[in-house]
Amino acid sequence: MRAPIRIALAAAVAIGVVTLPVTSAQAKPRTASFTAEVWADNWFALYVNGRKVGEDSIPITTERSFNAETITFTATYPLVIGIMGRDFTENASGLEYIGTPKQQIGDAGLIAQIRDNTSGKIIAATGASWKVLVLNTAPLNPSCVTSSNPLVDCTSSTIATPRKWSTTNWSPKGWSPATVYTPQEVGVKEGYNTISWDPSAKLVWGPDLELDNAVLLRTTAK
Repeated sequence: MRAPIRIALAAAVAIGVVTLPVTSAQAKPRTASFTAEVWADNWFALYVNGRKVGEDSIPITTERSFNAETITFTATYPLVIGIMGRDFTENASGLEYIGTPKQQIGDAGLIAQIRDNTSGKIIAATGASWKVLVLNTAPLNPSCVTSSNPLVDCTSSTIATPRKWSTTNWSPKGWSPATVYTPQEVGVKEGYNTISWDPSAKLVWGPDLELDNAVLLRTTAK
């Protein structure tokens, strides 16, 4: 009876019906420790797999808040990395220094890199492959920058933040590729040069560096 059994097993292997057991290494996603380095003009919050793991230590209400942050966290691959970035504006007009000779439209910019602390490798860095959704644009009529009453004269566009935008089971369908900017275009300031940026890490934002005041950025690290 042994020969028929061997023949039947060989036939099963030949037609691909034998299922091998899944090993524990295959079954369990890997959890690891990571370090994120972020610089933003002016403020950011970092999310991983839908959980906020850190944010800028200087509140967005601070007019000039230029600093870099280092955030350590644990997470399980694959990592859905989301960053909310906001530029300082005094009010819905989108302007800053209102009522002073410096009244103007501010600019923005953000750069980030995330390292796997076990391998030491950069597993994600901001660039054109990231997706961006602009939440607020103001002023839509930039000529209002000289207005003595910009809150009335300046117009804006705002959309609600998608509720699950940073989670693993949500798709950024319809989002645009992030726009890459040079340090000169952003006008990098305090904190930027305190980080040794990997060449793959780029300054990014929405399509308009000045008018886009709040953005969501997202990528996946597998």
